[in-house]
Amino acid sequence: MSTITSTAPVSMTGEKKSNLLPMLMIGALFFIFGFVTWANSTLIPFLKLACGLESDLQAFLVTFASYMAYFFLALPSSWLLKKMGFKNGIVVGLLILALGSLIFLPAADSRAFGMFLTGLFVQGAALSLLQTASNPYISIIGPIESAAKRISIMGLCNKFAGMIVPIVMGTLFLKNSEAIEAKINNAATTVAEREALLNEVVGRVNTPYIVLAILFAAFALVVKLSKLPEINVDAEEPVDPTAAVKTTKTSIFQFPHLFLGAFCIFVYVAAEVMAGDIIGTYGKELGISADIAKYFTTLTLGGMMAGYAIGIVTIPKYITQQAALRICAILGIIFTIGAFLTSGYTSVIFVALLGLANSLMWPAIFPLGIKDLGRFTKTGSAIMVMGIAGGAIWPLLYGFLKDEAGVNFQLAFFISILPCYLYILYFAVKGHKIRK
Repeated sequence: MSTITSTAPVSMTGEKKSNLLPMLMIGALFFIFGFVTWANSTLIPFLKLACGLESDLQAFLVTFASYMAYFFLALPSSWLLKKMGFKNGIVVGLLILALGSLIFLPAADSRAFGMFLTGLFVQGAALSLLQTASNPYISIIGPIESAAKRISIMGLCNKFAGMIVPIVMGTLFLKNSEAIEAKINNAATTVAEREALLNEVVGRVNTPYIVLAILFAAFALVVKLSKLPEINVDAEEPVDPTAAVKTTKTSIFQFPHLFLGAFCIFVYVAAEVMAGDIIGTYGKELGISADIAKYFTTLTLGGMMAGYAIGIVTIPKYITQQAALRICAILGIIFTIGAFLTSGYTSVIFVALLGLANSLMWPAIFPLGIKDLGRFTKTGSAIMVMGIAGGAIWPLLYGFLKDEAGVNFQLAFFISILPCYLYILYFAVKGHKIRK
């Protein structure tokens, strides 16, 4: 297997030529990440209906199970990658992803919400391994200064998949959902009729998730047979660019910017999930029909794709990734205030615009967090990926404030998401520079 060292400077022209295969393969992976992850936006209302859940807080356990896996599995993923390498790690991750998809079949047969959550957790574990492998791979396959540009290209693949999901899954899973929910809740509906309706709804997951399992396994075989080059970072010495003389780092805990970056990923993913997965529920709270609200995630992801396109054109030619992160954080603050102060479709549009604000955050935060880690890159990447657990916590916080504490849903959204953008602004201005 050929090896790419992460220290070699590569021009963008040479990068496009020599790294075309890795870019295509990782781009396909990011498409898969997007499809699986953003399916949560459809699964939240679908499982609330199919499993007879009583509140949005219960339904938000969908995102909790999916994203919490990153917290527990990211560091073990780093250990596996050290043993197997990036390529074999990707293969194993895809096979685990296929297994997680198959768990949906017995879950649907028994209509057991807990088993659905198990399948989501297994899928999250697989994505943890895949993310831990692919993000540093795409970050260090070329110059770190242009990493945000490459990740933006990957982001287009990711969010294009995310835009498709609400249309495909929403059509398959939530067809006539309002009418079915009305029938289920109708006092005149008998127990047998209610059970038949619920079984018909939950059975809609079988064919899509069988197809997904087959596709994931097939792509694992493609990756295994491909000539995807390995990246060697283990021999590279970490550096401290702020030191007057060259110093040797001996511990991952000697990189404060890494941990500040991991927490930045935590609050960023929290904000992204609130804007993407929760927007449908948010729209329903505003009195918008569920048959319309199920497509709102596509609006958010459209904003993210627009932001990625801007990042590809402007970074690093016109602005640095640090400047892009500052701009995005400020936009996030403005759009959050706009969503809080307005109502109806206007408020929904402001939430959707958070997709634009969020677009260049991951592409900028991740390379800034793992910069200068050298042989600690795989472990550092795992710590960054652990931050994805923010997507598990924040929807539950929002649901608790709204359903249990009695806070107005718009105020609950505002006080949940605004601190995220304030911290991201801090990291963009100062946090990423801290080395001692």
